[in-house]
Amino acid sequence: MTPRETKNLITEAKDHLVAAIEGMGDITGALADAVSNTIVHTLKGTRAAGAELVTLVVDTVTGVVHGVADVGGEVGSAARSIMVGTLHGTQTVGKATVETVSTTAGALVKGASEVGGNVAETAKGAVEGAIASARDLGISAEDAASAAASGAIQAAGEISSTAVDQVRNVLAKSISGVKVVVKEPFKRTRDNPRQG
Repeated sequence: MTPRETKNLITEAKDHLVAAIEGMGDITGALADAVSNTIVHTLKGTRAAGAELVTLVVDTVTGVVHGVADVGGEVGSAARSIMVGTLHGTQTVGKATVETVSTTAGALVKGASEVGGNVAETAKGAVEGAIASARDLGISAEDAASAAASGAIQAAGEISSTAVDQVRNVLAKSISGVKVVVKEPFKRTRDNPRQG
């Protein structure tokens, strides 16, 4: 995908979501359905797989986060619904995987940072949404929580060390009754002993 196509997809997802939720008093109530419909709209008919599919999901989630911010919503409190909607939508078109969980959590955290949202609350909401969706995806709540937490931590690492600390602190506690185990894909290095 070219950067221009990515920008168009982000804008299209944002506009689709804003149109779906505009005028509602409580956007979180209908948000999961609106996100699911946006994901299905984006992925239906595409033959995207692998990295291209990941890019489509990330761009759509980014657009959704911007849409939530545009209508005055707080991304942190909407993150659970966005995660549930994203996973339901990707499952509907037969493309949901554990990688989708991780990627969506990362996109939520990055998107929250872009719009000035609370990255820690967003990470927590992403994990809650992953846990709520685990059964539908055919994975354990622990695996879903771990995948979401790993994606959130990785995204926080691309933002700042402060974001990493905030996300780690909120994920250190059990969420929705599930102990969150972060599986990080990187090894400890001499330059950065805090990794790993």
